[in-house]
Amino acid sequence: MKRENFQSRLGFILVSAGCAIGIGNVWKFPYVTGVNGGGVFVLFYLLFLAIMGVPVLTMELAVGRASRKSAVQGYEALEPKGSKWHIHGWFCIIGCYLLMMYYTTVAGWMLGYFYKFLTGTFSGMEAGAVDSVFGAMLGSPGEMTTFMAIIVLAGFLVCSFGLQKGLERISKYMMLALLGLIVVLAVHSCTLPGAIEGVKFYLLPDFDRAAEAGLGNVITAAMNQSFFTLSLGIAAMEIFGSYMTKDNTLTGEAVRICCLDTFVAMMSGMIIFPACFSFGVSPDAGPSLIFMTLPKVFVNMAGGRIWGTLFFLFMTFASFTTVISVFENLLATCMDNFGWDRKKSVIINCVFILVASMPCVLGYNVWSDVRLIRGMDVLDSEDFIVSNLLLPLGSLVYLLFCTTKWGWGFDKYLEETNTGSGLKMPRAFKPYFQFVLPALILVILVQGLI
Repeated sequence: MKRENFQSRLGFILVSAGCAIGIGNVWKFPYVTGVNGGGVFVLFYLLFLAIMGVPVLTMELAVGRASRKSAVQGYEALEPKGSKWHIHGWFCIIGCYLLMMYYTTVAGWMLGYFYKFLTGTFSGMEAGAVDSVFGAMLGSPGEMTTFMAIIVLAGFLVCSFGLQKGLERISKYMMLALLGLIVVLAVHSCTLPGAIEGVKFYLLPDFDRAAEAGLGNVITAAMNQSFFTLSLGIAAMEIFGSYMTKDNTLTGEAVRICCLDTFVAMMSGMIIFPACFSFGVSPDAGPSLIFMTLPKVFVNMAGGRIWGTLFFLFMTFASFTTVISVFENLLATCMDNFGWDRKKSVIINCVFILVASMPCVLGYNVWSDVRLIRGMDVLDSEDFIVSNLLLPLGSLVYLLFCTTKWGWGFDKYLEETNTGSGLKMPRAFKPYFQFVLPALILVILVQGLI
């Protein structure tokens, strides 16, 4: 079966960035920044993105492009005879399924809040009553299942049209709309009275404030965030490498993806922090920032219903682009490994994801007393396995595969990465890739387990 290709370079960059841009950027990044004291965290985040995120991203793309196959067969095509690197490919697939078992629910929350703002649920509501809306949604399995199912069905519908007509075409429109929306929202936020204090908190490094949060904590949080924002380690990016042409170097493409990803994360902060400071709301509210804190801001804001609707439309787009990208990976895996056609792959995966997402939905109501890993609920347990185990471990495997003689090897990786026109990866980085980078990833892994 002939391998599909992206129609254009822009399509590849927008789809890959769409996969990377998700809840990690628009939900997690702002609240982690708030908790870790603002500017200093942002500074370290950008540093680690450059020295960790970009290199590992090139490795995942290189395995995809050199093999022209999805995770398992990609390893099989490149690994030395008799070695077992391809076993990691199956863990990548498990990771993608696990990710979608809770990500679809959170994407459903975004869609649910978009619907609530659009239909005026929050109009005229007292600030004190805002929190109860989120609680009521979590307590309603019917409502959560409906929004989750809309996300899943819409996602597989898009993917059923194929790479170019489905994923690439829809991602292009959604990403351009997302980038437009985020600029409009950020400009509006910065024009609110008192917004400048929020901008200062966010962008001006204040080491005294960072010391209050603990400088060590700030640095490890920045390391974690820079790493997780790109969804590396579970072959979510490898699949797009397999659809690429050889026209451009992978370092250049990885930098472009990281820049887009970072732009969206930074602009999310430019929406949230000025608005929080303008309305006297604490920016370090943690995970509840999006669903409890911000709606209070919108309720008090002139034209709040419109701005709230636009904000959650942006959030829905951000999470949906990730959903369809990971769905494409699952479909490619089934087509490559089991010889199914796209239609059969779509039907089986759609049914499976709908059923497998239910524990997360029920974990907040019917099964709210179920505690799995370290007393965490279903969603947090699933996220712990993906974020704290599979992503860092998977990235370490890709790194070792591309830099050691027991794997694909540094020379072959470098040749693939530097094929095409654009920014080249210097050979001088080899000692850094072989000794320093694995140590940094191990720090993230240990930190995550502790």
